[in-house]
Amino acid sequence: MRLPAPDRTLRVVGFDDAPFRKSAGARVPICGVICANTRFEGMVWGQVRRDGWGATDELCRLLIGGKFLPQIHLVLLDGLAFGGFNVVDLPRLAATLERPCVAVMRKRPNLAAVEAALQRLTRPERRMALFRKAGEIHQADPFVFQVAGAEPPEVARALARLTDRGHVPEALRLAHLIGSAVQQGESGRRA
Repeated sequence: MRLPAPDRTLRVVGFDDAPFRKSAGARVPICGVICANTRFEGMVWGQVRRDGWGATDELCRLLIGGKFLPQIHLVLLDGLAFGGFNVVDLPRLAATLERPCVAVMRKRPNLAAVEAALQRLTRPERRMALFRKAGEIHQADPFVFQVAGAEPPEVARALARLTDRGHVPEALRLAHLIGSAVQQGESGRRA
């Protein structure tokens, strides 16, 4: 799927997890914010289990059959995992939603450290396989990302269009702020 030309509106959904309890199996809220370019247009709300396995299915459930998916051109994730290490299968998400999906990161991850952390969880090899399956990590300053369903240069241009200020696309920034406010009574500092 090609993304709209620069003179056309680009609609996206950005997903981030909200603050959560650190206990095993805790419920982790997921906030999805829909934006037209950088303008807020709507929201979805779901949940996954901390260090569980259902993140990909939950993101699909939040969009499939709803009013937003037909309008969305691009799906953004704040990283590849929610609630600790509930890792998203990025290629499967893109194929199921029939939309390009992008895991946006603040900096290049230390995969050796990730692999070491996964050893404390069930099925660490399967979790690490999902990180690898997401493909090459691309850098187009200030963005670091993995993508399924679109070409990296096209995604880099789209991320720049979707970012009002700083280094985070507006849909992800809003998802972070809203999730924090709902869970803690006020938005967090870092968005």
